[in-house]
Amino acid sequence: MSKELLSEIELDVSHLITEDDTPVDNLPSEKQQRLLVETLYSGWQIGQERKFLAAANVGVFNWVKQNPVVPDMFISLDVEVAGNWWKKEHRSYFTWEFGKPPDLVLEIVSNKEGGENTDKLGRYAWMKVQVYIIYDPMKHIMKEALTIYKLEGGTYQLYASDKDLLPNLRLTLWQGEFESKQDTWLRWTDSQGNLILSGRELAEYERQEKERERQEKEVALARAERLAAKLKELGIDPEIL
Repeated sequence: MSKELLSEIELDVSHLITEDDTPVDNLPSEKQQRLLVETLYSGWQIGQERKFLAAANVGVFNWVKQNPVVPDMFISLDVEVAGNWWKKEHRSYFTWEFGKPPDLVLEIVSNKEGGENTDKLGRYAWMKVQVYIIYDPMKHIMKEALTIYKLEGGTYQLYASDKDLLPNLRLTLWQGEFESKQDTWLRWTDSQGNLILSGRELAEYERQEKERERQEKEVALARAERLAAKLKELGIDPEIL
């Protein structure tokens, strides 16, 4: 059914549980989710040309008679959140409202009970999510920490991490510090492999660049002053050169 036709139908979502306010995530997963979402809004270059929605732990509803699936994070291109997003029909990701499923879904494995490589794998394929990523840092259910699938002919096929998942967007495992925690993090990169930086990282990078420019100016000024002093010793007025 087309988005235009659905827009003419008053779908009753009053019975749907769009949020239950139950905290279920662990600290590492929560911090990892925020890193993945925040960096997209801070530094993903596609955001300058195209609208997108990235979110963590938001229900994705494919139909009013189905329970939602709640991915750890997702990205949907060329969509826009409704102006009155507090209304129930706009608070979750209803595919009939946005006109499409998310383009990319990512699940973080924290135990063996989540069905990331079974039930969710099948459901995301049925929903036609083009890219499905399983991040299993402790290797509870997967042989590798990072597994990427691309939808081909209605089924998921393994996909290389050194190819674009979405325009100018790839993934890598990065050893470093985020919010005072040193660990291995799942990070976005651009097509050239450059990390997409968080807002804090961007601010620090800009600070370092300004400091480098300041030091270069100081060095250049000191060099000019030494040259001027040398010329004066030789009886040459540096002002007339």
